[in-house]
Amino acid sequence: MRKGLVVQKFGGSSVADVQRIKNVARRVVGYRGKGYRLVVVVSAIGDTTDELIQLATQINPEPSEREMDMLLSTGEQISVALLAMAIQRVGFEAISFTGLQVGIITDSSHTKARIIKINTEKILEELNRGRIVIVAGFQGATLNQDITTLGRGGSDLTAVALAKELEAETCEIYTDVEGIYTADPRIVSNARKLGQITYDEMLEMASLGAQVMQARSIEVAKKFDVPIHVRSSFSEKPGTMIIKEVKRMEEVLVSGVTINKNEAKITVCDVPDRPGVAAKIFKELSVGGINVDMIVQNVSHTRKTDISFTVAKTELGKASKIIRKVASELKAGEVLQDEDIARVSIVGVGMKSHPGVAADMFDVLAKNKINIEMISTSDISISCIIKKQFAEVAVKALHDKFCTEKKQKGV
Repeated sequence: MRKGLVVQKFGGSSVADVQRIKNVARRVVGYRGKGYRLVVVVSAIGDTTDELIQLATQINPEPSEREMDMLLSTGEQISVALLAMAIQRVGFEAISFTGLQVGIITDSSHTKARIIKINTEKILEELNRGRIVIVAGFQGATLNQDITTLGRGGSDLTAVALAKELEAETCEIYTDVEGIYTADPRIVSNARKLGQITYDEMLEMASLGAQVMQARSIEVAKKFDVPIHVRSSFSEKPGTMIIKEVKRMEEVLVSGVTINKNEAKITVCDVPDRPGVAAKIFKELSVGGINVDMIVQNVSHTRKTDISFTVAKTELGKASKIIRKVASELKAGEVLQDEDIARVSIVGVGMKSHPGVAADMFDVLAKNKINIEMISTSDISISCIIKKQFAEVAVKALHDKFCTEKKQKGV
């Protein structure tokens, strides 16, 4: 660990306009004035990425992934240059770099590339010259220098990976909320900020829909024990520390409730019930680069069965095309798709040693007349697929059951 070296990441909402960019510059130079050496990772301004995606699809409804990476990487290039200018304006030396310039080498999986290695030589040279180094988040390049992006929320991954490679004292993730909450405070008004949360819990919450951190960034942080401080760009208050272990009372079963409205369900009807069929379906999806989440196969009494699974809504078109081809080859029946779903989940390490949590969750949904379409569980989470229209009602009811202070104190 390099004492005094801090990696900071500022999300799109933190640099959404000129005043916010100047605010970030003041925050950064405040740390520099205390003697810290700084590497700052920045996302694209505000909704730039969404606007670029919309622009691309107006030109070509099915743009190539390589060209999408070329396009989307420009958003962060604007942010880093503007932040460097803002820092220079207040009298400090700063220099900005793209992912390619700074040596972030990835594989060739466009739009969701994985980092292979980072060459930190250029960063260390600039730090030794006394400069604040600003790095474009969300992007890297292949060995052939093709620009790649790291998937939604990829700036988090950039920051954590740099913190690991540079042996930083800490990695600070700045956002528009004050930390990690027991639920989305925009939906649940009495959601509470957590002082600490474990890597495992945060990984589950990020994977299940919590949008504060990218799941892959938490995987890296857990693997290399990189401490992360999630905090607000607009407040000096401490945020939430994401660390290996958290000491808490045994009564705390559930740390958070999450919601994800960005999933879709595909059902393949009348699939021949014989060995190897499921393997063929999911192998083809894997070859196509589609991440499959929940899977349910009905019990067969007729030598035909239905297989349902969920995918990210952004991958529904691609997944549907693959599945229709496979279904035809297997002589299966109709392929159905449903975008009108949401996933609600409860997460907490305390669930490992307490039976009955699943029953309580299902009871809460039943009392609110919410039907469950699919269920999945892990040691520290339970997820249900329900109709999207009931998602926010479900989250509020589950939070009231498991996460209010009275509940967690056993009252």
